[in-house]
Amino acid sequence: MKIDVRSVHFDLSDQSRQYLTTKIGRIDYAKDMIVDLLFVFTKDAGRFRLEVTANFRWGKQAHIVETSPELNPGIDLLIDKLDQKIVKEKEKIQEKK
Repeated sequence: MKIDVRSVHFDLSDQSRQYLTTKIGRIDYAKDMIVDLLFVFTKDAGRFRLEVTANFRWGKQAHIVETSPELNPGIDLLIDKLDQKIVKEKEKIQEKK
């Protein structure tokens, strides 16, 4: 699973990168299902817009957006939504088998 993290209009601190890496560990069970994850964090007017695009190995793509006044709580919400999406996609694939 390839992970790409980009920040727009601010510099992402090493501490925040480490926090994101720790949270990505929650979805480690899906590393064989996901080809890559692209995170884009944008800061505008004191709010953060957090986006993630997950490309699944069977060609499906999931795009999730979250907004938050603070970065780390926003990362928590984003990873929660991503985890739910992965579970849903996994169930769809298992139903087809």
